[in-house]
Amino acid sequence: MDIAELIDRLIDREGGYSNHPADRGGPTNWGITIETARAHGYYGDMRALPRALAETIYRRLYWDQPGYGFVAELSGPVAAELFDTAVNMGAGTATGFLQRALNALNRNQKDYPDLKVDKAIGARTLAALGAFMQLRGKGGGRVLLKAMEALQGERYIALAENRPANEAFLYGWLANRIGQEEAA
Repeated sequence: MDIAELIDRLIDREGGYSNHPADRGGPTNWGITIETARAHGYYGDMRALPRALAETIYRRLYWDQPGYGFVAELSGPVAAELFDTAVNMGAGTATGFLQRALNALNRNQKDYPDLKVDKAIGARTLAALGAFMQLRGKGGGRVLLKAMEALQGERYIALAENRPANEAFLYGWLANRIGQEEAA
């Protein structure tokens, strides 16, 4: 699966225009918030945000900038999960989940050194992921995804606990973001 397909699936899941009163992001279209659209030079009505611009923003902010294409060379499913989580929680949070999971799965540094959880894809994170995938294979990749999703699910629950207005979104977050087909 390539990034264009991931973006298509994401936009299909995000849907069109929304302006939910409990959503701090305000008006959104194709899942792009008004703040993000403005930061990328779009000043029109959010109802008219071009899908092509949303696709460009997703590719730039949530694939190219965090370096998930490099991750995809080692594990397409992990890169897909990072992309989806980054869109919903930010690339730093998504990458931090990967780094934390890799640290917890390295058997006390027997397989590769612990990573600094700096929330950035770099040579050490890629080396750790490569070592993990080589050692554990596809089955290990599925376990790594489960670990990342466990961290993501805990974060969603904490968001709802800390801000009751987020309970309006919790069911959808868990139903649509955890265990997605493209991450299998």
